Amino acid sequence: MELGLRRVLLPVAAAADDTNGDDVVDAWHQQPRIPDPFVWPVADALPSSETELDAAVVDIGAATRGAAGLRRAVEQVASACEGHGLFQVTGHGLDPALARAALDGAVEFFLLPLATKQRARRTPGHVTGYTAAHADRFTTKLPWKETLSFGYRRDDPSDSVVADYFTSTLGTDFKPLGEVYQDYCESMKEVSLAIMEVLGVSLGLERSYCRDFFADGCSTMRCNYYPPCPEPERTLGTGPHCDPAALTVLLQDDAVDGLEVLVDGEWRPVRPKPGALIVNIGDTFTVRGVERAVQELPPPRGGAPERARRSLAFFLCPRDDRVVRPPPRLAGPRRRYPDFTWADLASFTQRHYRADDRTLDAFATWLAVGPSNSSQLSPPTNAQGAGAV
Repeated sequence: MELGLRRVLLPVAAAADDTNGDDVVDAWHQQPRIPDPFVWPVADALPSSETELDAAVVDIGAATRGAAGLRRAVEQVASACEGHGLFQVTGHGLDPALARAALDGAVEFFLLPLATKQRARRTPGHVTGYTAAHADRFTTKLPWKETLSFGYRRDDPSDSVVADYFTSTLGTDFKPLGEVYQDYCESMKEVSLAIMEVLGVSLGLERSYCRDFFADGCSTMRCNYYPPCPEPERTLGTGPHCDPAALTVLLQDDAVDGLEVLVDGEWRPVRPKPGALIVNIGDTFTVRGVERAVQELPPPRGGAPERARRSLAFFLCPRDDRVVRPPPRLAGPRRRYPDFTWADLASFTQRHYRADDRTLDAFATWLAVGPSNSSQLSPPTNAQGAGAV
C-alpha cells in the first residue's frame, strides 16, 4: 500500500487586533505579518491545485451488513490504499448531534483564556495535553494551530478515562465536555474497528484479524483549532508528515476546507462529503505513509475573511506493548522494517523525530543503533522538519 502526503490550509484573518504579550497564542492576533517561526519553506507551502482529490466514499455500514456491501468496500479501500491512502466513509453510525457537540466543544475550549487551557499543558515527550503551535517541541516551521490531545482505551465498558481526564486536568466544570468526548471516542473506536475488518479482507486476511489486533489498543483523540491567518500562503496548519498511528479518522468542519493530499506533484484539496468521515492509513498499519496539513486558503485568495477551522482526529493505535509485524502470510523473505512496539514508535516521534515521509526509515535506524545512541541519527535538526502528530 502507498500513501500520499497531506496538509491543511489556513483561514485568512480579519484585521489584526492590538494585542500585547509574548505567548505563542498572541501570534494569532499580531500584525498583518506572521512571526518568522511560523514561516514555512516555499517547497512545503506550494499552491493548491484546482483539482480535488477523487477520494472513494465507502459505505462502511453496508460492509458490515452483507457480502455485497463488503465486496464493494474492499474494492474501494484496496484501490485507495494502492494510490494515496485516503478515503471517506459513510454509514458509520455517528450521531450527527454528537458530532456537532464535539466540534462545538473544541471551539469552546480553544476560546478559553490561555491560563485555563494551560491546566492541560502537554508534558514534553508525551502525546496528550494542550499545546499552541507545538512550540513546546519545535522552534521553526511552527504550525498555525492549537491542539488538545487525550488518550482513550476501553478495558471495561464502564471505563470513563476521557471524562476523568477532563475533570482531573481542567476541573469539575469540564465534566460535561469530557462526557461528550468519552461518547465520541467510543463511537470512533467502533468505526475504526469496522474499517479494520475491511482493510484486513482487502489484504486477504481473516475478517477479524486486524480488528482483534487493535481491539484492546490505547488510542489518541486530538482536537485541532486553526485560527484565521493573515498570511496563509506562507505557513501551514500541519506540514508534510506521516501519521505514526495505524489509522486516522477525521471529522472536519464542513464549512471550512483545508485538508490536502499530494498526488502526482500537486496538492489536491479533500472536500468532505456531508456526514462523511475522512480516513487515512498510518505508518503502524501500512509500514509506509506520509501526510501533511496546510492552512485554509479562502476562495478566492484575498477575499472576505473566513472563520476559524476546527477538526477532530481519532488515531487508532495498538496496545503499547503489542509487537507490530506483518502477518506471516504477507511477510516476504526480505523485510524493510523490523518488529517494533507502538510504545517505541510513539516515543521516537515524540522525543527524537518530527514525523515526515522518512519516519519509518529513521525509526528503523534508531532501533538498530539503540535508543541510547540516538545522537547518531541524521539529521539531528529534524525537530525543524515537517508535520508532527
